[in-house]
Amino acid sequence: MNKINVALVRLFQFVVFVFFTFMVLAYFGAMILVPLDLVVLIVKVMDVVGLGGMIGATVAIPIVAYLGMIVYKTPGLVDMIVGIGLDLIKHGKERVEAFNAIAESIKV
Repeated sequence: MNKINVALVRLFQFVVFVFFTFMVLAYFGAMILVPLDLVVLIVKVMDVVGLGGMIGATVAIPIVAYLGMIVYKTPGLVDMIVGIGLDLIKHGKERVEAFNAIAESIKV
């Protein structure tokens, strides 16, 4: 019965690991995809207004770059955004390691 309990603890540990890995990848992936999506939306708005896609792209990319510069120059904002992701990584590591103590207590 102990081997089954240890296997269940390891299974839950793996599930928690996969969950936190997915959350970290989704968080940092969103940081990349938000500016790209903003470029696409501005190009679509320019296309609706009557400007072509090439002209819309040449207007959208500097607009998004300027907005990125504003975010970068805001004191503490970039550090906070990256810090949240790093806290998510630390918290996930702590949760995964907590299962090791449970598995050791079951083995004894």
